[in-house]
Amino acid sequence: MPGPSTPSATRSPVPVRLPGGRLEAVRITPSRPIPGASPLVFLHDALGSISLWRDLPERLCASLGRTGLAFDRLGFGRSDPRLAPPGPDFLSVEATRILPEVLRQAEVSRPVLFGHSDGASIALLFAGALPEVPAAVVSVAAHVFVEEETLAGIAAATRDWETTDLPVRLGRHHGEKTEAVFRAWSGSWFHPGFRTFSAAEALRAIRCPVLAIQGGADEYGTPAQLEAIASSAGGPVRTLLLPGLGHFPHREEPERVVAETARFLADFGA
Repeated sequence: MPGPSTPSATRSPVPVRLPGGRLEAVRITPSRPIPGASPLVFLHDALGSISLWRDLPERLCASLGRTGLAFDRLGFGRSDPRLAPPGPDFLSVEATRILPEVLRQAEVSRPVLFGHSDGASIALLFAGALPEVPAAVVSVAAHVFVEEETLAGIAAATRDWETTDLPVRLGRHHGEKTEAVFRAWSGSWFHPGFRTFSAAEALRAIRCPVLAIQGGADEYGTPAQLEAIASSAGGPVRTLLLPGLGHFPHREEPERVVAETARFLADFGA
């Protein structure tokens, strides 16, 4: 149990409504906020949700003394279902059309974007499209181009979907939208229009500092993703490859990810 001197954080609902439906969103408020510190915005992965972050938003916000915003993208978690499946440009749509509107409605400015997997790709694309907006990006297991390893990982997950309790486990977070969430993910990556996806040109416009983290045993990508981010982003980039960790280093070693994020933001004054 945290002691009386241990920083903590609490959640409160934030109303966000898009043309396609209502989003579930929460603000995270630390017990010891630092005035003027850039807020953290958490962008979940392709099968993720607010609940699947577990306590990472509270832990990070409390540790850094920053407010935070976490939300379920449309079709995920407790947000409304999508009206139509996502197209092959879904990452760009989320980054350039939806995320700016979410930030506007939530009254968040100059954010530090903390994204995982697809959420990290969205964060990087946002920083390239609107380079004056973010204070920094923390990218965990981003995809900035399509690798065969990614497709093999998705194929393996599809087999798990058909042969294990994966639908039940995901169902705890997405409810009746669970199959749509999974099929949208697996279908999007194998869509012919997505096979040539590359964020390299978009990343050249990034001006804010970027921390790019990846597990050395990531089942959905190789260290080539880190190399591509470092060589493409227009601003300063710090890469961190964590040996032995998989696609979810923030779950496997949360203390390390929190500490590295804190060090990065302090070093760059973000």
